[in-house]
Amino acid sequence: QVQLVESGGGLVQAGDSLRLSCAASGRAFSTTTMAWFRQAPGKERDFVAGIRWSDRSTDYADSVKGRFTLSRDDAKNTVYLQMNSLKPEDTAVYYCAGKHWYITRRSADYNYWGQGTQVTVSS
Repeated sequence: QVQLVESGGGLVQAGDSLRLSCAASGRAFSTTTMAWFRQAPGKERDFVAGIRWSDRSTDYADSVKGRFTLSRDDAKNTVYLQMNSLKPEDTAVYYCAGKHWYITRRSADYNYWGQGTQVTVSS
């Protein structure tokens, strides 16, 4: 079992930056892939970015590539999502998710979820 706790959301203006954190705890953490998804009102939950813990491989959605960056702190078992050049269309609830083995972009593949953190970008 893996527990995930997100933090770092808030209200910012277009062009600003924000950093989200996802702290993980539990068993078999070293085999876990960590990912961020987001869900805007009335829309599906979409993949944003993912990182595989064992080899640090990453994947980013085209809509955030070049603006968002994943990093991790091994000592804290925490993954960070640095979001730069934020746009109003980035507004959503952001969820941290975990699974074992490889990064995938389907939310249904992920077994572990955080509670979500709201990110609002005003124009």
